[in-house]
Amino acid sequence: MRMLLVGAGAVGESILRILKERDKSSNWLELVVVSDYDLERAKEVCDNLGDYDRFKPEFVDAKSKESMKELVKKYNLDFVMDATAPFLSNYIFDAAFEAGVNYGNMGTWSVPMENPAFGLGIENSYTEPMTKYNFDRHEKWAENGQLACICMGIDPGVVNVFAKYAATELFDEIKEIHVKDGGNLQIPSADKDDIIFGFNVWTVLDECMNPNVEWDKNNGGFIVEDAFAGEEKFDMPEVGENTLVKIEHEETVTMPRYLEQYGLERVTYKISLDENLMNALKVIDKLGLRGTKPVEVGGVKVSPRDVVAACAPQPKDIGNEMVGEMCVGIHCKGIKDGKEKEIMMYQTFDNQESMKDWGMQAVVAQTGFGAAIAIELIGRGIWTGEGVYSPEYFDPMPYLNIMDEAGFDYKIKEM
Repeated sequence: MRMLLVGAGAVGESILRILKERDKSSNWLELVVVSDYDLERAKEVCDNLGDYDRFKPEFVDAKSKESMKELVKKYNLDFVMDATAPFLSNYIFDAAFEAGVNYGNMGTWSVPMENPAFGLGIENSYTEPMTKYNFDRHEKWAENGQLACICMGIDPGVVNVFAKYAATELFDEIKEIHVKDGGNLQIPSADKDDIIFGFNVWTVLDECMNPNVEWDKNNGGFIVEDAFAGEEKFDMPEVGENTLVKIEHEETVTMPRYLEQYGLERVTYKISLDENLMNALKVIDKLGLRGTKPVEVGGVKVSPRDVVAACAPQPKDIGNEMVGEMCVGIHCKGIKDGKEKEIMMYQTFDNQESMKDWGMQAVVAQTGFGAAIAIELIGRGIWTGEGVYSPEYFDPMPYLNIMDEAGFDYKIKEM
């Protein structure tokens, strides 16, 4: 594989650290062009990796298809990995298609209506729902003989693989899948009023404040609610009770697409969010600071969310201060051998161990691991296909086997 990585942020770097460790002898990963709008950051990542023959820094404008296509041609690349914020994903997806190469990402772009209707019907609240742009182009990618694998981080990503495994191996009929993302991470030195962004600021601004979606087959299909709906207390394995709320996430769209055939009737996604962060996001939203349209300030045009993203604490800078674990998984209900069955299939990640072993915080490392495993399976020719797919389409066993090999442990708990 000769790969173009678009986006040299914390998650992009984590993907490369893991890939380098997984393929020390360049058996399948021949070259990676590490590209970013901030060339100095791309150079920093390559310096950190320390293999200048294999990892090459380059400038890229992810809004310019020509910029990316030129790099594909210059280095004779065959795979594009999107590690940027979701609002750039369609540009990168299209550039890969036009360049004639395969593609992967960790999330997709959605466009909610200015005044969502909420309630039944995703089309009443979104002008462009999650994954629609990608799946609408499945036939074109298939006709071109190209593969695009979307949603291949931790969630979405690892949990999608878990869901396919549960549907095919753990249940005769899987009825419900509830994705849960929680943990007990904290920063002991933090002030009680501090606001912590544990992930890419742009991503948090979108997926947390956009309308959220659940899928309920027996109640008409997709049901849309406002941000932070569906609050519940849930005992997350190994980390304790979490307060979870709904936010927008692709699993509620991709899992029904592939797993309804196994009896699936309902999918939800919930996450544990710090109360300070939720309050801050509500204020940011009400003030119009999530906007992408530039406004003029003192004769200079700036995007409101660019200002927020620049001023907010960066996830890559807080890892050393965090203690505790992340826990991400799927809570499933269904039928096995004629009896009701309920399980939690999950993966935990200790932040201090992550910092020690990988030099990155747990949330970033989990996401990077999820993407790196999928990239490896594509690069080694194990996950193959023509068209646009998410991880539920593929055989989950090779993925789970690599998780075992790499020490990216997962567990299954009977409930």
